[in-house]
Amino acid sequence: MFDRDKWTEIWNSLAKNKMRTTLTAFGVFWGIFMLMVMLGSGKGLENGVKDGMGDFATNSVFMWSRSTSVPYQGLPRGRRFDFRNDDVKALRENIEELDILSPRLQVYGRDGNNVVRGLKAGAFSVFGDYAQWNEIDPVDVVQGRFINQNDTDQRRKVAVIGQKVRDVLFEKEENPIGEYIRINGIYFQVVGVFKPLSTNMNFGGDKEESIHLPFTTIQQAFNYGDRISWFAMTAGEGYAATQLEESAIRLLKERHKVAPEDDRAIGFFNLEKEFKQMQGLFGGINALIWIVGTGTLLAGVIGISNIMLVVVKERTKEIGIMRAIGASPMKVISQIISESVILTTTAGYTGLVIGVFLIELINKNLPQEGGRQMFLNPNVDFDVAVTALVILVISGVVAGFIPARRAVSIKPIDALRYE
Repeated sequence: MFDRDKWTEIWNSLAKNKMRTTLTAFGVFWGIFMLMVMLGSGKGLENGVKDGMGDFATNSVFMWSRSTSVPYQGLPRGRRFDFRNDDVKALRENIEELDILSPRLQVYGRDGNNVVRGLKAGAFSVFGDYAQWNEIDPVDVVQGRFINQNDTDQRRKVAVIGQKVRDVLFEKEENPIGEYIRINGIYFQVVGVFKPLSTNMNFGGDKEESIHLPFTTIQQAFNYGDRISWFAMTAGEGYAATQLEESAIRLLKERHKVAPEDDRAIGFFNLEKEFKQMQGLFGGINALIWIVGTGTLLAGVIGISNIMLVVVKERTKEIGIMRAIGASPMKVISQIISESVILTTTAGYTGLVIGVFLIELINKNLPQEGGRQMFLNPNVDFDVAVTALVILVISGVVAGFIPARRAVSIKPIDALRYE
């Protein structure tokens, strides 16, 4: 393996025609280079999408009421209905798949500046929530606290505001905690400032431009009665969100006299389904990347095999002399395969290193902080790099095997006569 003469002969053979060797090696180089770049880019896109989801509960389901599309029990088609407070108790008592339940209200009126503080005003999304909402769509409370159960029980007029709300209504160095803001004419005390952990899953606009109030406070202060805009819920351990979705819809239809076959009366969004589809999408992208990258690499390997056939033909007389003076067929095969493996591995490893270096360079120059990023932390897994190297070595052996078989199939006497 470490025979100096053997390696010198391999080098001389490859260096004899530098242009041909370079162009042949470039095919393998380009194949592995593109494979690394595509894998790193696919990972960056996947990381960006998943980072945008933050700690959002992926087993969550959201439901809201719409107009009925089927007449039922004497009630007309097109009837509007609302979810009510007693639906909360019914869901908790009758749905065994349910884990976390958080009803929600939205205060409308964003057409104008619905939130005012002194001489400053802005148009923001205002939600009425329970403390459990922070378990479904967690936020990072950077100042103060989030809504708690006491706020809900006592109908406190408190508010938790997003960072952009703070930036609009307060001076840069001003502490908003304890200060009052006016929402649609009603004053609320700021008890917390938050930064969203998820950015892709938006319900009602930019999360940093939103305000959370106690659910019961909104019902009372803004005269919503016992109306609920929508439900957010998560499935318990051992249950799929789809099971929860089906059970909850069936119960709510019964309670609000909606036809069982009416698929339009209750709108819903199943994040678990979307998450699985997203995982399937990225799985498909990775499979496509491997198919394209491996195909490109295979084209380079075929090129090397063809060139090695040309090399064997050019060295037919030399091979005949080697056989005539006692070289075994295995030695000839080893020589040809070694040349192929060296050419393939060197070109491929160079492409791998440069490809990974380019991905790391892109990653280093991506913005590390700021707004939403759809492309984040592109990288190539170590296991993937090792797999690529193994593919390179095997490809080199395969590329050299057919020319090597041809070399030893020629009888020494015929090889010596070859012109």
